[in-house]
Amino acid sequence: MTGIDTSPPTAGKSGPVPIGPSGAQGLWGGRFNRGPGALMRAINASIAVDQRLWREDIEGSKAHAAMLAAQGIISSDDEKAIQEGLDAIGAEIAAGQFEFSEDLEDIHLNIEARLTERIGEAGKRLHTGRSRNDQVATDFKLWTRRALLAASHSLEALQIGLVRCAEAHADWILPGFTHLQTAQPVTLGHHLLAYVEMIARDDRRLRAAWSSADECPLGAAALAGTAYPIDREATALALGFDGPMANSLDAVSARDFALEALGALAIAAVHLSRLAEEIVLWTSPQFGFARLSDEWSTGSSIMPQKRNPDAAELVRAKAARIAANSAALLSIVRALPLAYSKDLQEDKALVFEAFDSFALMVGAMTGMIATTTFDRAAMRAAAARGFSTATDLADGLVRALAMPFRTAHHVAGAAVRRAEELGLSSLEDLPLAEFQAIEPRFTAEAQALLTVEASVAARLSFGGTAPVRVREQIARWRQELGIEEPETKEPGMEDGQ
Repeated sequence: MTGIDTSPPTAGKSGPVPIGPSGAQGLWGGRFNRGPGALMRAINASIAVDQRLWREDIEGSKAHAAMLAAQGIISSDDEKAIQEGLDAIGAEIAAGQFEFSEDLEDIHLNIEARLTERIGEAGKRLHTGRSRNDQVATDFKLWTRRALLAASHSLEALQIGLVRCAEAHADWILPGFTHLQTAQPVTLGHHLLAYVEMIARDDRRLRAAWSSADECPLGAAALAGTAYPIDREATALALGFDGPMANSLDAVSARDFALEALGALAIAAVHLSRLAEEIVLWTSPQFGFARLSDEWSTGSSIMPQKRNPDAAELVRAKAARIAANSAALLSIVRALPLAYSKDLQEDKALVFEAFDSFALMVGAMTGMIATTTFDRAAMRAAAARGFSTATDLADGLVRALAMPFRTAHHVAGAAVRRAEELGLSSLEDLPLAEFQAIEPRFTAEAQALLTVEASVAARLSFGGTAPVRVREQIARWRQELGIEEPETKEPGMEDGQ
């Protein structure tokens, strides 16, 4: 995660913080004669979820306090007390010593109440010129930007693992599929690099979502701005934004930064799920292409022989949940008029869960790719079955005999049919006489081109599966990802043999 901490706080004490006779009502309850009922408090409170925004809340409050003092809205003495008090509260939370109170609803009121308890009247001045509406939007956007960068860094680690695995298996042959039917031979290195390309696009989407969230909501107050002479440029820059959001209504109600983040995350999760599905298939006895390490396998309580790819299966399931969270947030936001509505309290649980799940997914896939072993003989045998070089036969007839491709396609189909009649599973096993019975001009030299090795070697077009092209792409990715030393293995019938 490269130092980007988006995790929940260390578990601490829980219970009410003594701020007044009516809990949170002490902060907003001048309008009310009685406090909310128990069920109202339960449905209204979000502290169990949003307490992980504590770092961002303290950071935003420190920037706001500094701006208030610079603008002469609060005194320098009050600002000093606020800054020191917020630092002390941050230390309490980090040490697991902070008492989070459901009565105080959310992380913002919890921290503000504790600040007032520590420093007195100065703490009550912190909220001048802001609202919880712009405060939560700012905290949530800060958290999401950091989570996007953390997700991006984790994808880079997976890419590095895939490139290293591709380099060790650049010319290992396995069947390529369409419709999960044998299509043409490809190399394992080429297959793995396809995911490197997908992940590169995922990373661009994540970073684009980060860039889109480059304007700061702080200072929009509840919805209309504020009458205080605040400096929104100063707080925006202090918090790492490019500038403030230009419309106060938009600032407090917009959640497209979270929607964009979840959309990018959902696409990336789908790509991880596709790779996980390949691992499930490849490690099954029916395929027999690969074997997961013990570290990434589980057993059965009743069947001693089982080696279950549970981690890969859970990656598939978590991808579905991330996609569902993305759809859920879209559904929440679609029905909201301007400006803020309490529905938006549900946004953080969806985003937090999605990023937590994604971190597990990427970590699991990186670990599995690093430790999976492949069976070269099994993959090569499977690639030869199913007449995977039929296209090579048609292409060879076009090149050697100037035959129209559609005619060549018909001849190759006839050869496949004859091989099936003879009980063969590959064209390279069909006798030359059988070829010549279909097309008298067919030669032994042409027959030699029907091996899977010849097939992949011939795919020299840019982006093709030929080992020479695969190694060129590996070299490009090694440079882009900063991979210094190759991690190669002695080729054998199985990794490490």
